Amino acid sequence: MNTILVGAQWGDEGKGKIIDVLTEEADIVVRSQGGNNAGHTVEVGTEKFVLHLIPSGILRAGKKCVIANGVVIDPVALVTEIEGLEKRGIKLAGRLLISETAHLVLPYHRRIDEARELRKGRNKIGTTKRGIGPAYGDKAARTGLRLIDLVQPKTFSTKLKARIEENNAILESLGGEPLSFKEVEKTYLDAAKKLRPFITNTVVWLHAQLEKKKRILFEGAQGTFLDIDFGTYPFVTSSNTTAGGSCTGSGIPPHRMDRVVGVMKAYTTRVGEGPLPTENAEVSDMLHAMGREFGATTGRARRCGWFDAVATRYARMVNGIDELAITNLDGLDTLKQVQICVAYECRGKRLLFPPNDVEELLHCRPIYRKFAGWQKSTMDVRQFKKLPPNAQKYLKALAELTGAKLSIVSVGPQRAQTFDV
Repeated sequence: MNTILVGAQWGDEGKGKIIDVLTEEADIVVRSQGGNNAGHTVEVGTEKFVLHLIPSGILRAGKKCVIANGVVIDPVALVTEIEGLEKRGIKLAGRLLISETAHLVLPYHRRIDEARELRKGRNKIGTTKRGIGPAYGDKAARTGLRLIDLVQPKTFSTKLKARIEENNAILESLGGEPLSFKEVEKTYLDAAKKLRPFITNTVVWLHAQLEKKKRILFEGAQGTFLDIDFGTYPFVTSSNTTAGGSCTGSGIPPHRMDRVVGVMKAYTTRVGEGPLPTENAEVSDMLHAMGREFGATTGRARRCGWFDAVATRYARMVNGIDELAITNLDGLDTLKQVQICVAYECRGKRLLFPPNDVEELLHCRPIYRKFAGWQKSTMDVRQFKKLPPNAQKYLKALAELTGAKLSIVSVGPQRAQTFDV
């Protein structure tokens, strides 16, 4: 079975952990979009791993991982990640493949990203300033450089020089510092030497694995409402974070996909700017006081609120979600009462799906259904039927309101704190 795993909210749903769990029944894990603006956290025993570009499946011995064509790659950041894993005893040789047609994130992308964000002032998007948006912009404008260029030094240097000259002019117009061609050239060609053994035509390789009946798991980054087409635009990322992005970002056709698993927290969070209808200061303060909900990539405190079934209902529809994995249930263990947003009220109308106009969404007020809390720790539970009855009722309501089958529940950061329903 080939499985697509996507975030059903605004990212940070716990996809890294669920991918790690699902990898046990897969042969290959594929990352098909985004860049090192993602942060997937997996805890194995006493060890904690935070992965940004490499699929979380790499932590399972014998599994192969692919960084596919839809990803934008900062070669220097990727080398750092590879070396960090190797130092911790994770073997990557023969297990990691990188698409030769994946686009590069270059230093001018990062500087332009930061300069543009600063100029926006109060209207900032909340970018991670990793250069992801400008890199995808160059890809769409057909001026990007790819890994296939990087491994050909003469070709890379010629193209890089022209791109730096053009982007230095843009940087200067934005008040930024120009880049040294020689410094960038050396740094990136050094990274190319480390990456060269991993780079290949991943589309051809993946199709060969399909013919061998290998089971492939597609690891999404970010979440549905950060999708460039379906998210809360312009407060989104620059790639397709929904299920369709797994096809275009890997070269695997839709009819070869067997199921879509949507990951969502038992409450709602968001990093950065943009609307969050169920945002609640008390929920945020509670979770932050517990040391939870800080970004794995940026360290920023996440905005938190009650579960938003209006949003997840739309996410289920857009992604074709078949099954749900619900994480962070334990974050609600101490509450006397929990709430679920079942609809929005907007200018006198009841809405069951979020409006596409961000300004309209800002006027939406959540309509809540209240549930009794369970006020008992769930962190040691390993079976659905052993959960407190009120926790079971709450989870069933999340699935029913979203419209998909509840399949997996997570009650803590450890690999063992996850069980099937």
